Amino acid sequence: MEARHLRYAIALAEHGHFGRAAASLGIAQPPLSKQIADLEREVGARLFDRTRQGVFPTAAGEAFLARARRALDEIAAAAVDAGRAARGETGRLRLGFIASALLDPLPGVLSRFGRERPGVRLELHEMATSRSGSALVAGELDVAFTLGPPRGAGTERLVSVPVGRDHVIAVVHTAHPYAGQQSVSADQLRRQPLIVSAGEDEPAVVAGLRTLLGPDSPALGGATVARDVHTIIGLAASGVGVGLGPSRMRAVPRPGVRFCDVTPRTPLPDLVLSFAARDRSPVLRAFLDTVRRNCPDVGAALDDRLRHHR
Repeated sequence: MEARHLRYAIALAEHGHFGRAAASLGIAQPPLSKQIADLEREVGARLFDRTRQGVFPTAAGEAFLARARRALDEIAAAAVDAGRAARGETGRLRLGFIASALLDPLPGVLSRFGRERPGVRLELHEMATSRSGSALVAGELDVAFTLGPPRGAGTERLVSVPVGRDHVIAVVHTAHPYAGQQSVSADQLRRQPLIVSAGEDEPAVVAGLRTLLGPDSPALGGATVARDVHTIIGLAASGVGVGLGPSRMRAVPRPGVRFCDVTPRTPLPDLVLSFAARDRSPVLRAFLDTVRRNCPDVGAALDDRLRHHR
């Protein structure tokens, strides 16, 4: 039994006449009569009464037609669903990110993707760079935003492309002596209680701070450890000390704090977008297209990395 048999039976029931039903289907009457007879043999019951007044469904026919209509509706819906899935309009995207990515570029990317792909279920996980790489390799994430490319076993199978560059700045309470300064020096920072990211979560960031302050800096060794940039800013606003973090912290509107440049200028690892090279998911492709449109400088580098991994 094929879908055309269902359509033939429904057309015959609607027109009540073999000739008119055949014309509506674009076929001759004899083939239609034969297909209906074959269908009745396969079902094992007479589906239509043939009378001088017309062709009418039997009780068995009515039961069959009810199911046939639902089956054709399901077939049509299946085709629609398949098309939407192939275009990346439905499905799931598991995304891991560091908190500073929420300052830029994630808000623009996620809001645009959500508007254009409302049928995609986003599963968002804030996690440190050290965790994101292993989650990508293990297949627990589809894409991740990290500070620097993921490191460790299996990460050579990932595609990684920079989506933002950054450097260290300081954040202090408005009553702090440094609040009126445009910049602070490494020597000034060594004399202050500091607030920094956790070394085990963001080792590349802490390595940059060691370069700035010295590998054995007492200020760094005794620093208050914060999980993310929002905590760094919050603790600085509380007068706990001088917060050190990425320059994109300036995008956080927070009363009671001032931001200062740090000299010498100390680069931080690039903000990096990573995903599995083998992943051919339409949803991932759609997300990468959104990144391309929201971050024009990323497109060429992304295409180059994809060609390299083919």
